[in-house]
Amino acid sequence: MIPMPVVVCVLGGWCVVYLADTLSRSSSSLKTSYEDRLASYGLTISPFHVRWQTALFNRLFYNWGRWKPRFLYLWFSLGMFFGIAAMFGSVVLLGKTLMQTLSQMLTDAPTAQNDQMLQVVVPGVNLPISQLSYFFAAILISGVIHEVGHGVAAIREQVRFNGFGIFIFIVYPGAFVDLFTTHLQLISPIQQLRIFCAGVWHNFVLGVASLVVLFILPALLFPFYYTGAGALVTEITEDSPANGPRGLFVGDLVTALQDCSVYGVEDWNSCLGEISQKPQTGYCIKATVLQQLSFPSRGFKRLDGTVECCSNNSLTDVCFSYSNNLESQLYTCLPARKTIEASQLCRTNMDCQKDFVPSLCVTPSLENQTRLIRVKHPPQIDMLFVGHPLHLQYTVSLSSFVPRHNFLSMDLPVVMETFCKYLISLSGALAVINAVPCFALDGQWILNSFLEATLSTLIVEKQNRELVGFLVLLAGSTLLAANVALGLWIVTAR
Repeated sequence: MIPMPVVVCVLGGWCVVYLADTLSRSSSSLKTSYEDRLASYGLTISPFHVRWQTALFNRLFYNWGRWKPRFLYLWFSLGMFFGIAAMFGSVVLLGKTLMQTLSQMLTDAPTAQNDQMLQVVVPGVNLPISQLSYFFAAILISGVIHEVGHGVAAIREQVRFNGFGIFIFIVYPGAFVDLFTTHLQLISPIQQLRIFCAGVWHNFVLGVASLVVLFILPALLFPFYYTGAGALVTEITEDSPANGPRGLFVGDLVTALQDCSVYGVEDWNSCLGEISQKPQTGYCIKATVLQQLSFPSRGFKRLDGTVECCSNNSLTDVCFSYSNNLESQLYTCLPARKTIEASQLCRTNMDCQKDFVPSLCVTPSLENQTRLIRVKHPPQIDMLFVGHPLHLQYTVSLSSFVPRHNFLSMDLPVVMETFCKYLISLSGALAVINAVPCFALDGQWILNSFLEATLSTLIVEKQNRELVGFLVLLAGSTLLAANVALGLWIVTAR
């Protein structure tokens, strides 16, 4: 959950801002000068909301809006078609997401949430606190690019541009443009569509551009970093089971998990997923060596039915199960490292019958979700991990990029890669959500202009067209509200 100190700081900060604003406005000696100063700086303060507007960038916006008029006409016309398609597509996507959420609630299958394209994001719940900087920066940039699209398109359509601004609502940043409403109402519905669709169009383009940068990042960083050699350890949490004298260290290069080769972070994740889904693999050991290493022990069944035959205080021994020609299932306590090092992986005794040397396949007898994993990170000796694979996945941070020189940062490629992923997801989400025909979103104005452009001959009375638009907006708002409410319940209450 969200750390309580963060909640206290946010609420306390807004209380101080609101109290200072209220006292300044209520003071007879400060009120006039205070309000004049806010107006001169373009600041507006209300509970949990601070807004700043300026005309400093007006010349820049006008230069952009008058650059290559023919190209901008084609650009925003293409954006208009995309915005209309996105409006219909967003409704289909929200409907599908709502059905998935309801199915998840009825079947009690929390893993199904990973298959949803749209998810409610709650910092501290399904968004790590350590990545809030990426989250807020991506939201701000996506918002600015969104509003730049509206502003440039408006100038292209001869609508007066009054200013650009940035706001903070609680902790979420955003941007806006101020357009002259009278001019906006006088232009044709097609011109209005070019303006209203420009925001979601620019968000889509930003997402595609970020995807391209993410795809070519290895080529861009090739002079400084190389890839394909393994997964480079960049951080290990203090409570990680991989932390220790025979564990992993920052700068280690992981090349394999069991017999699954690791060439990058994607391989690391897929290998751990495969290991967690499949039964525990065994290890070939010569019958003579098994007799030498094993020692008498008393076995007992755990609550899940698996057998433990080693002392609970042992940090080096693991209970192994095996079968021979006489008995189907035997258990013995063996020193894990001596048993596993340089051993071939196996599933049955038949996998170990080589060189005519009697060998057996011994399998760690562990709890259902627990795995024994051999992690190769040369030149150090292999790390033996016993636990749930997800614990290893969530407590060890890795990178596919290996520095060519010691003075290069290991974190730079990770920062660039992570930021691109946040831009892709958040800019795409902003495009989808804003295109929904919902009150107070771009979809409201896109829908109204679309109906005026297409239904003016079929439905002559403007009042009737407005009624159709109102009903569609009501349905879209209900659909969006249902997705947000159920999504929040799934994320926070379960």
